[in-house]
Amino acid sequence: MGGLQAFLLPAALILLTASLSECELKCQPHHSGPSYDSLQEVFDRKPFRPAVNLSNPTSANISFTLYAVLGVNEKTQILTTFLWLRMYWFHEFLIWDPDICDGVTKISLPVNNLWMPDIIVYEFVDDDVSQACPYVYVNHTGHIRYDRMLRLVSACNLEIFSFPFDIQNCTFTFGSYMHTIKDVRVKTALPFDQMSDNSKRYLEASGEWELVVILGEEGILKFGIDEWDIITFWVVIKRRPILYVVNLLIPSSFLMIIDILSFYLPPHSVDRASFKMTLILGYTVFLLIMNDLLPSTANGTPIIGIYFSVCLALMVISLLETVIITNVLHHNSMKYRDVPHWVQVVVLKYIGRLICYKWPEEMPKSEVTKTDSNDPWTINTSHTTSSQLSANSVCLSGGVAVPELVEICEDLRAMRSHLNVLQHAERLQDQWCHVGYVLDFLLFRIYLIIITCYALVIISMWSIWMYH
Repeated sequence: MGGLQAFLLPAALILLTASLSECELKCQPHHSGPSYDSLQEVFDRKPFRPAVNLSNPTSANISFTLYAVLGVNEKTQILTTFLWLRMYWFHEFLIWDPDICDGVTKISLPVNNLWMPDIIVYEFVDDDVSQACPYVYVNHTGHIRYDRMLRLVSACNLEIFSFPFDIQNCTFTFGSYMHTIKDVRVKTALPFDQMSDNSKRYLEASGEWELVVILGEEGILKFGIDEWDIITFWVVIKRRPILYVVNLLIPSSFLMIIDILSFYLPPHSVDRASFKMTLILGYTVFLLIMNDLLPSTANGTPIIGIYFSVCLALMVISLLETVIITNVLHHNSMKYRDVPHWVQVVVLKYIGRLICYKWPEEMPKSEVTKTDSNDPWTINTSHTTSSQLSANSVCLSGGVAVPELVEICEDLRAMRSHLNVLQHAERLQDQWCHVGYVLDFLLFRIYLIIITCYALVIISMWSIWMYH
């Protein structure tokens, strides 16, 4: 038995050597490179996979350089890029001896005359309109190098919530369309970090997008009983936000600052309402002009769009608050309505303490209703009654009424009544003014808190973008 194995092993080596020698291309004397006849034999075998033993899979290696990001369509969730694709595979029928073939180690051949692996990108969603290279380089060892430019239109799950400080992670999956793992093995030609570094050199000054990193992983795709070799690349890109900061955030911030400063106008001023209406009109025109810069998608709304909507809503609310306060200060005070008790408790007491509102100390009710005897314009009832009685007694003394004294008494009573009405109206007007000022300060504080929170969110998103 041992003698039989010793006989079969040399025989197998001899047969393998003979088969490989038959696969080598022939060269003619005084001609550089393989002969045309031997190459034509290889061209005739184009429909068949170039393997002496079909049970052995053909190895294909892939690498690419991301040259440009041509467009990002958030509405259709499509990423358009431009790649420099390089692919290697082993052709067992394109082998020759450089010593016999006048030292030629590499030749170029038409790609249409050779078998090539059917490597595709699984995320491809459009026709390839890029120009294909018609030739390949063939090494004397049988390794083929194929370079081509690829305009890749691929599907990508785009997240626009953090626009314009968004970072997108798109996937490129390379693999054979028909050949399983038993026929074609797909591997990377370069390390992933080297492909990332090469792409960064070309994307440094490439428009709106900047490459963060290219990651990858080799895996196997299983579908039923079949398996395919795949390479998954994760292309991480981030947007350069300076265009949107200058055209969107800064003008909107200026308008919001002007609206905040409008709170320092008197609440009962008519000019304040007209000023706020002008601001709302200007902000609406600004949003209509800049609407084309905002991405639109059915999956969500960017936070900057929510910010603009909230700013517009705050402007409208501040205008409504100005109208309400104007109505409170003018309408209620002119009708001499008393401030309801619940308004005094909720607004003047609790809300006033919450916003640290300070107003002049009010006089107690006993002091408010009490008349000042020293005030020459205040008529005391007791004094008036006694003086009226004395005047009546004087007027009626001797049974004769003095008309002049009666007229003076009536005038004094009318003056006293009018002064009491004016004092009551002034007191009510002061109370309603305090209610209006407290509500105005409350909305002003809420306005500042919301704007500050949004500003902090945007600054933190910018910081995260710079960190990446």
